[in-house]
Amino acid sequence: MSRRKLTSKQHEFLTFIQDYVEDENVWPTYREIIDHFDYRSPNSVTQNLQALHKKGYLTRDDDGYHLASEEDDEVGIPVKGIISAGQLQEAVEADLGTITLESLFPNIERMFAIRVAGQSMQGADINDGDYVLLIDDDIPEGGIGAILYNGETSLKRVFYDENGLRLEPCNEEYQSIHITPDVFEEVNVLGRYVGHVNRRGIYRQAAA
Repeated sequence: MSRRKLTSKQHEFLTFIQDYVEDENVWPTYREIIDHFDYRSPNSVTQNLQALHKKGYLTRDDDGYHLASEEDDEVGIPVKGIISAGQLQEAVEADLGTITLESLFPNIERMFAIRVAGQSMQGADINDGDYVLLIDDDIPEGGIGAILYNGETSLKRVFYDENGLRLEPCNEEYQSIHITPDVFEEVNVLGRYVGHVNRRGIYRQAAA
């Protein structure tokens, strides 16, 4: 699991848990955590535990939360050296780290995935069954994104003009969706497309 940057309060919370488990060999109770941080309710404990779990510092099973070990870290592809793409020259072998999802997507903590149903985005090489990677961000003019409107979701290219919002497919067999300005308040941007995943691999949106 990828470990993401913690806030100062989350780091303090994690340090307390780690020190307590190391000293007592048991997990602290909610009451002990509340008393230590002077929280007003158990909800603060739950929120911190969920945040640490989401960021990869805790694991969870039927018995509750546990500290994540190094083995729980995200597996990366090792970079073993440098090879020439020009003239022939001696290969350079070195340990240059690993390539991980976090390497490919620096804003991974803001990303989420949705599975695609249908072929309206086939022209953008996004097909039925693929997983689109979205980031919590506005969609630029002509960009691909996920929209929630009238209780339904749609993945389309988004265009803005005086006539309102146009959601355009990348497949001529599908019709564009037009949303007039008077109902803009009913439109919710779910996320901006940054890539997709399928059995062939991981594809990243090219930089603008």
